Amino acid sequence: MILVVDDFGPARELYVNVLQTAGYRVEEAANGEEAVEKGLKFQPKLLLMDLLLPGMDGWEVIRRLKGDERTSGLPVVVITGAPRDARASEAQIAECGAYLTKPIFPDALLRTVSDLLNRPTGS
Repeated sequence: MILVVDDFGPARELYVNVLQTAGYRVEEAANGEEAVEKGLKFQPKLLLMDLLLPGMDGWEVIRRLKGDERTSGLPVVVITGAPRDARASEAQIAECGAYLTKPIFPDALLRTVSDLLNRPTGS
C-alpha cells in the first residue's frame, strides 16, 4: 500500500488515480497529522509526501514516521512545487528515496515508485 499525502485535492486525486490504475493499493491523507496517523496505522510500503502542508509540514511527517520502529525503513518520494525546498538539507533529501518536482507526470511517478519498491532492502 502507498500513502499519498498532499493538501491540494486535485493533485492528490491525480496521484491516487495513476497509482490505482497501475494496480497499487493506495491510502490518502490531506495534512500532516492525518499522514502520521495513517502511516502508523497502515504501515505503507511507500510514502508519497508533499512538503508544503498547513500545520505539520512534510519534513516533520517524515521525521516522525522514520523515528518509529514500525515505519523507520519507509521509502519516501518527496513531491514539491519548488526545485529544492529551501529548508531541505542534503541529508534530509538523502534519507528520502526520491525527490520529484511538480508538475509530476504519470510516467515519471510510476517509474519512481516502481524503482523504490523494487530496490533491495538496505539500499
